[in-house]
Amino acid sequence: MGDENTFYFPPPGQVPTVPVVVWGTGNMGRAAIRAVAAHPGLGLAGVVTSSPAKAGHDAGELAGLDRALGVLATTEAGAALGALDGAGAVAYMASGDLRPEAALADVARCLSGGAVVVTPALYALYDPRHAPAELTAPLLAAARSGSSALFASGVDPGWGNDVLPVLLSAVAGTLDKVRCQEIFDYSTYDQPDSVRHLVGMGEPMDQVPPMVAAGVPTMVWGGQVRMIARALGVPLDEIRETVDRRALDADATNAMGLFEAGTQGALRFEVQGVVAGVPRIVVEHVTRIDPGCAPDWPVPPDGGAGAHRVVIEGRPRIELSLEATDEGGNRAAGGNATAANRLVNAIPWLTSAAPGLYDGLDVPLTPASGRIAGTGRSTA
Repeated sequence: MGDENTFYFPPPGQVPTVPVVVWGTGNMGRAAIRAVAAHPGLGLAGVVTSSPAKAGHDAGELAGLDRALGVLATTEAGAALGALDGAGAVAYMASGDLRPEAALADVARCLSGGAVVVTPALYALYDPRHAPAELTAPLLAAARSGSSALFASGVDPGWGNDVLPVLLSAVAGTLDKVRCQEIFDYSTYDQPDSVRHLVGMGEPMDQVPPMVAAGVPTMVWGGQVRMIARALGVPLDEIRETVDRRALDADATNAMGLFEAGTQGALRFEVQGVVAGVPRIVVEHVTRIDPGCAPDWPVPPDGGAGAHRVVIEGRPRIELSLEATDEGGNRAAGGNATAANRLVNAIPWLTSAAPGLYDGLDVPLTPASGRIAGTGRSTA
């Protein structure tokens, strides 16, 4: 693996503060603002919002902090990026699910302008080594033009099924199978367009959700399988997909509205890395819109609303379950926060990296130095 999955410690002495623009003020944007505010080596230089109602509001208010940050959100991206003066970083947290071409153009604009970019918006770029050339070529050109770098990642896909299982493999002896799971109740996930129209919750059972259309799971999660295989030195023969869906037995209502009986209420799929006919590296999702749907499928070990698990079958057998909470105990918000923190914490390393596109095994982990309560910044 070379230098993959090592830790990054900023050089000793006075390190210049990196100015950061957070682009997006939704679920991920709020978390990114808090991440920048907490980091002693970063300074919030601007916030871009797509919502006119949020324009003019202080970033601290939008992020749910108990203090003002002195930066007002704007709908004018150019004005916010101008504060970086051809350097710094952009935490691009606007959604790319329903607007991938626009997100790609935005990211290329930031790279060519000299800013390093971290983003969860471009799933295909989570594994840039295998991403289509029509995506990577313009971004590489933009990065070289601006002497900048891009790191695209999330939680799942993201650190939950690249760096986490690889780190656990370091305490393994022999491995028969590596399984990464996301098990989540999506009724707690405040993104109705994605939950309904991409995941298919509440949609007719004879309608295949875009997220599990043939080839899409591999496009989104196949890179994670390939990265684990790369780290473990395993040549994959192929990547397979399996999909299972269940209908709601009764109407379910939550903050996103009514999900009718007979429509999709649970979704389960696997992306499998196959070696000699056997799935050896598996990324699995178990997603519900109501906890009572598909009760025979896996559930979070503590019975909560969501968890990320890694299970390494071998000797010894290793099992890790991780639950994160934020914004009043919400696990979807907790997952968003971990993804934002992983990305934002990578910014100092990226500013000194060679121009290019990086993945979760390229970018070292940065410990939260200076952020123990009472010793550094506080986001309470």
